[in-house]
Amino acid sequence: MNLYPVYPLFDIDIVKGRGCRVWDDAGREYLDLYGGHAVISIGHCHPHYVEAISRQAGRLGFYSNSVVNDLQTRLAERLGPACGYDDYRLFLVNSGAEANENALKLASFHTGRRRILAARQAFHGRTSLAVEATDNPRIAAPVNQGGHVTFLPLNDLAAFEAELAKGDVAAVIVEAIQGVGGIRLATPDFMQGLRRACDAASAVLICDEIQCGYGRSGRFFAHQHLGVKPDLITCAKGIGNGFPMGAVLIGPQFEAVYGQLGTTFGGNHLACAAALAVLDVIEEEHLVENAARTGDYLLARLRETAAAHADITDVRGRGLMIGVEFSRPVKELRQRLVFDEHVFTGAASTNILRLLPPLCLSLAEADEFMERLERVL
Repeated sequence: MNLYPVYPLFDIDIVKGRGCRVWDDAGREYLDLYGGHAVISIGHCHPHYVEAISRQAGRLGFYSNSVVNDLQTRLAERLGPACGYDDYRLFLVNSGAEANENALKLASFHTGRRRILAARQAFHGRTSLAVEATDNPRIAAPVNQGGHVTFLPLNDLAAFEAELAKGDVAAVIVEAIQGVGGIRLATPDFMQGLRRACDAASAVLICDEIQCGYGRSGRFFAHQHLGVKPDLITCAKGIGNGFPMGAVLIGPQFEAVYGQLGTTFGGNHLACAAALAVLDVIEEEHLVENAARTGDYLLARLRETAAAHADITDVRGRGLMIGVEFSRPVKELRQRLVFDEHVFTGAASTNILRLLPPLCLSLAEADEFMERLERVL
């Protein structure tokens, strides 16, 4: 049996990691400015994280959600103060797509409506309703095209207000910073107006914080830069630092109904041990603050470089979520960064370099990356 090919792969076998660096099977060291699609929040193989998972694996790896799991309770109790939302409740799942799927279902249960508004260039996942709310028809199979979702331009408040005024919208789902969409930032005026319009229409506001959340923007959640409080918040990626996990933070207005939501593996003992260790490190090493400080520094360095290179048309982002837009495709640039300079980066669209390093990236490592990037440029 062979693997079913779904990704174009760099011909590199990564076998070891530490902090913001990884090594391949030939012993070559790489600087990681991508964090495995923004998954690595506290750094690769943090000793406290490794010890916490190992200890839990030796005690109990899994039991079903039919019994009390104190680790889930502890995670909910820790996450509330960490993110600033003590009045929300936590539903634990396995991935970002599953988190968005359940958030959209909750909104529909709550309102009794079927219609969803999403932003152009949004990416919310690959499961049934999440992929329908993703603005990429190429990855939505015919069975996923149910006609539930209307796409509107990000930051076009008038367009969202007009659709909400029709009175049939269950939910608006939006990323405060679009990741796959090209590091495009929602504005405060748009998000605050959207909050008011959702309230007026009795629609649910969902903030997808799967890529931009968990400290990456320099606040715990990216929407917290914008002065809004959503009804539902979805998390994944950085919550487990590589251990598969997702979550929905559910506002107090939602009634819990037994059997309405469910999951086999969500919130399992190993996942919760990983998530608790992540919160430990984020708090003890002040990684949210580091993301803000190092991100500001890296953005400034990139803008200086952009001024000297006409093919860089824009540099944008917040914290350690940064997009560098070029007037040409970045495929060759990324290949040269990997194979010549030993740096991993990501991409959005065909012409945007996407930087999503671990939140522990230091100023010295930011300088190291810039030296390697400038050599390639």
